[in-house]
Amino acid sequence: MSNIRKNIKGGIYLVIDPAMQRDALMDKLKLALAGGIDVLQIWNNWPEGIDRLSFIKEISILSHPYQIPLLINQEWTLLKESSELDGVHFDVFPDDLSWIKTQVTRDFMIGVTCSGNLDTVRLAHKDKLDYISFCSMFPSSSAGSCDIVLPETVSAARELTHLPLFVSGGITPENADVLSKQIPFDGVAVISGILSADNPVARTRQYQQVLTTNSKIL
Repeated sequence: MSNIRKNIKGGIYLVIDPAMQRDALMDKLKLALAGGIDVLQIWNNWPEGIDRLSFIKEISILSHPYQIPLLINQEWTLLKESSELDGVHFDVFPDDLSWIKTQVTRDFMIGVTCSGNLDTVRLAHKDKLDYISFCSMFPSSSAGSCDIVLPETVSAARELTHLPLFVSGGITPENADVLSKQIPFDGVAVISGILSADNPVARTRQYQQVLTTNSKIL
């Protein structure tokens, strides 16, 4: 059984795409982990024929030494099949969350995407989820169909909950720095911002620098 690793407090939340070329993904992930990732999520964008449990195991082998939470996107039933997973991220708040909790017979982390609807924030707070991610702050191809979230929505969310707040969708170190001077947030969630970088270590540390400065301001 998986032991919950670090609590989710903020920082860099990296989402990896299993549809990426496998060797390239693993090389980029190793570098990103070395740069300082705080949370890792496997996006359920599975290529045809992939062995999901083997993939999860391979990712866990890389991330486990860093003692960071490993989450799965949407597919909470994989928590019952893989002890390597520490939690699940939902794209929308699940109506059957109470039932889901009865089906997974161990502690696990839960996060949810909020696309500007503060009712999701209220539900996440009421059910004591582990974090909330706002998608999308900026236009992004990897953010899919997320609506653009207004900065004031994130500020309003902070008035409603103490849960860690992540901003996502087109987040770069540069625009994260601008946002950090306007609104309160605890972390950034990224995919291509790190995985498409020529130097994932340096890019990860750029995000970390912004978050460190942000924590001193707020």
